[in-house]
Amino acid sequence: MKTSRVSFAAALTAGAVLALSGTAFAHVSVQPGEAAKGGYATLSFKVPNERDNASTTQLEVNFPADQPLTSVMPQELPGWTSTVEKTKLDKPLTVHGKQINEVVTKVTWTGGKIEPGKFQQFPVSVGKLPENADKMVFKAIQTYDNNEVVRWIEEPKEGAPEPQTPAPVLKLTAAKGGDGHNDSAAKPAADGAKNGDAKAAKDEKDGHDEAAKSASDTTARTLGIVGIVVGLAGVAFGIASRRRAS
Repeated sequence: MKTSRVSFAAALTAGAVLALSGTAFAHVSVQPGEAAKGGYATLSFKVPNERDNASTTQLEVNFPADQPLTSVMPQELPGWTSTVEKTKLDKPLTVHGKQINEVVTKVTWTGGKIEPGKFQQFPVSVGKLPENADKMVFKAIQTYDNNEVVRWIEEPKEGAPEPQTPAPVLKLTAAKGGDGHNDSAAKPAADGAKNGDAKAAKDEKDGHDEAAKSASDTTARTLGIVGIVVGLAGVAFGIASRRRAS
């Protein structure tokens, strides 16, 4: 009876932990989690269905107004319709020699369905990413077919516990080769030289090994021939001795 109570308590505790941690683990996120500053990237907003009695029917992703992106293009997604909302800028931006007067502020996907126990990726091509920031926060709103709305809008703070409904965060990293040095070209060249030296050393070693093997084979063949000659001489000597004795 005592064992039964302990088992029941353990099961109840485990269930409570899973129930409390479900929200923390299953939230709307952006993938990959980082991209280069000042460049273009393809991002996917991953949306899991957290409910076992309702399906997700709408996703709304808001783009930060203080970090305007001149290009936001949703990828066509079977079963879903994407709506892009733009806003005019007070001060136009110049990109590739052209002036941009409006930027995307929101993308909404509707018409599809994410059933319980499943997830959906919503890809978008974006750019140019900010050059003077370390991250971008995209506030997302998830709507279920039972009219429940979950707002993933809380910005995670470094060193603080994860919020109950965290917003997707994209980390911005320094662009490679930004200092003018072609690191991607230098590395293969260095690797090529290193590999060339290694190959030369290997070829030299193989040459020595081959020479040693050849010398060893020659010696063995010579000794074999000498052995045969000595054997034949012995047989001839034996025959001659018998003839003289008779």
